Amino acid sequence: MSAVTPGMVCSHHHLYSALARGMPAPPRQPTKFIEILEQVWWRLDVALDEEMIRWSAMLAAVEALQCGTTAIVDHHESPSAIEGSLSVIANACAAVGVRTNVAYGVTDRHGAEGARRGLAENERFLRAGGRGMVGVHAAFTCTDDTLRGAAELAAELGVGVHIHVAEGPDDANAGERLHELATDDWHLVHCVHLDRDLPGTIAHNPRSNMNNSVGYARPAARPNRVVLGTDGIGADMLEEARLAYVRLREDDVLASPDTVWQWLENGYRLFPEARHDRVTWNYDHADSPWHVAFTPGVRALQVEVDGEVLLADGVPTRVDLAEVRAKAAEQARRLFARL
Repeated sequence: MSAVTPGMVCSHHHLYSALARGMPAPPRQPTKFIEILEQVWWRLDVALDEEMIRWSAMLAAVEALQCGTTAIVDHHESPSAIEGSLSVIANACAAVGVRTNVAYGVTDRHGAEGARRGLAENERFLRAGGRGMVGVHAAFTCTDDTLRGAAELAAELGVGVHIHVAEGPDDANAGERLHELATDDWHLVHCVHLDRDLPGTIAHNPRSNMNNSVGYARPAARPNRVVLGTDGIGADMLEEARLAYVRLREDDVLASPDTVWQWLENGYRLFPEARHDRVTWNYDHADSPWHVAFTPGVRALQVEVDGEVLLADGVPTRVDLAEVRAKAAEQARRLFARL
């Protein structure tokens, strides 16, 4: 047993969600998932500009480090500020010291031109040497031509497609639309209402699925490799693992924390180098699935990446924490004024 572990990997995030906390109530109370998207997230993402993207990413990266997370797979959307957005995110996180794999979520919600620009941003970033995938919001917000274009671009560039799959009932036919396109390197997020097996890795986000009342994905019943994400609700992977375990246990009384720990371990396939990062926790059994599953309040004290201490006594070393929080709060106020 040890208080030291490798860095954690968050395998699905929306870094811009760092600005969403405390946002004004939507115009009307959502009663189902599609209305949550329409009334909350699609109003927010269209209001984002470059400064909001930058400071939300930096705040989210700092908070990730404070949770022992050193690598993040991010899925981004900012329809009013597409061009260059992936570089803004990657650079902001790099300034903090957090590794990223980023993608822009292509969608036809803003017409064919919006989809074209989204694909172009993915291509620009990846051809410039950026680490990422080709992003797609979801099958139900894309035409068949857009889905095919994303799949072809990903294949050409040798990367996977990062896509929300059958998260809610409105996307229940995603399996039918994607089964001839998906390949083993695809990153399939949620898969709650997926009616068939698809090739790829499943990114399980139990807290978000519960928050959006979309149901339980039952990832352990799938043949796919499973990784854990947060879907934008921070990057505390030990807390997400605890929640993933109790949700799994509710579904299967024979389930073990070892299953969920393996989902965390699978994140190192996305970021092998994170396995060599060093996180020191305030708990002497931080490397034990059976201890962590039943112990809330485990926090990172120190994080070391490539020999550099990036978090000391819970405080980031590369950036000024108070400044990051203040700048992010300023951008949140600007964002809320646009909603």
